[in-house]
Amino acid sequence: MFNSLQKIGKALMMPIAVLPIAAILLRLGFGDIFSGDIANIMKTAGEAIFSNLDLIFAIGIAYGLAKDGDGASALSAGIGVLIAKSVYLEIDKNLNTGVFIGIIIGIVAGYIYNRFHTIKLPQFLGFFGGKRFVPILTSLVAVLIGVLIGNFWHYAESLIQSFSNAIISMQEIGTFLYGFLNRLLIPLGLHHILNSIFLFQLGDYSYIKDGVEVVANGDLNRFFAGDKSAGVYMAGFYIVMMFGLPSMALAIYLTTPKKYRKRVGAILASVAFTSFLTGITEPLEFLFMFEAPLLYLIHAILTGLALAISQFLDIHHGFGFSAGFFDYIINYKLAQKPLLIIPLGAIFAIIYFIVSYYTIKLLNLKIFENIVDEKEEKNNTSSSKSNRALEFIEALGGRENIVSTSACITRLRMEVKSSKDLDDNLFKRLGAKGVIKPTNNSIQIVLGAEAEKIAGEIREILKS
Repeated sequence: MFNSLQKIGKALMMPIAVLPIAAILLRLGFGDIFSGDIANIMKTAGEAIFSNLDLIFAIGIAYGLAKDGDGASALSAGIGVLIAKSVYLEIDKNLNTGVFIGIIIGIVAGYIYNRFHTIKLPQFLGFFGGKRFVPILTSLVAVLIGVLIGNFWHYAESLIQSFSNAIISMQEIGTFLYGFLNRLLIPLGLHHILNSIFLFQLGDYSYIKDGVEVVANGDLNRFFAGDKSAGVYMAGFYIVMMFGLPSMALAIYLTTPKKYRKRVGAILASVAFTSFLTGITEPLEFLFMFEAPLLYLIHAILTGLALAISQFLDIHHGFGFSAGFFDYIINYKLAQKPLLIIPLGAIFAIIYFIVSYYTIKLLNLKIFENIVDEKEEKNNTSSSKSNRALEFIEALGGRENIVSTSACITRLRMEVKSSKDLDDNLFKRLGAKGVIKPTNNSIQIVLGAEAEKIAGEIREILKS
């Protein structure tokens, strides 16, 4: 179950990666930057993505779950969503499943592909065997899913509505729990599943588009659809990602022994700036997540507080990708009380710094105690891409120990026959910022933005 959830969490990154450009296009179409036909074109282009998130999620998840990343799984998922939606809307035209139908069909199509893409049929049906069998079977299953949803989705809808009302009724406490759990689930890679509920399903907002009533679900969708009450579950992340974490990086730097500061400073400056500018926090969080788990727990608590206080002050802000400076500026005019994020962020920066600095000092935490020596670092930097991928394969126990290779934005996600005897220090010498072994048959290696490249190189070498 855990491995399955991990795979789904990783696969969710594929459709989520589409959202930044959709948010930018929609933002440019609001009429205050461009006007006339240009604004309408931008808005229409952005809405085209937000209006079809169920289809995009299905295609992205199926593609992400396919063992060899084959497009047949994505095609099958797209067909599956179209069929399932047509069936359940025929039964009940008022049903609205949001992105859930995309997630369900995406998982089903991915599983069917992995299970049946090599199937052999009798000779007279041979043309429909192998990968061609996948969209056929997915279509049949999609009909069944459509019938089940058409007859039983109202029960699930009631549960979702009850969950939404419970979280909303808890107000700041509910928002705190979301922020707290969001950070705690990052080491497991399951925070995207939590985000899919809050950002893409929680709450609904009706608006008229081309004379037809359209319903937007989730804090993110509602924010970009113009819902003034949306942005509650996103605003507080700006405080953490633009101010809190960079301040924590400074505290870590100043508590690092002087002999390491030159090398550590470059690393910390890079990941702190990445957090501030883009809102990508994993490279920084994985630097101290396992070396100082208490510090990470404090970070999770402060994240929850930042979100709760933002709601208390009635700050509403949203992002298409993450809560970095880029999104803050682009979506500034859509937000409510966005200026309050600056002084509140400054206060949290001071809190983050003081708490982090004295926690490290009082507990004598040695976050960079096992830092590699300069010679190893230099050798790794100068090695070619192919050599580095080969070194990763060797560190993973050789090609005979590797079952499958995938990546999501900042981390390699490897299935292996056994992860017990794999040495974390080997990965750290190759530039890993963190290593996680969730089970005996899986390992995650946090590399930052180069993870996708390394994964691709490893796959190419294993194929050769």
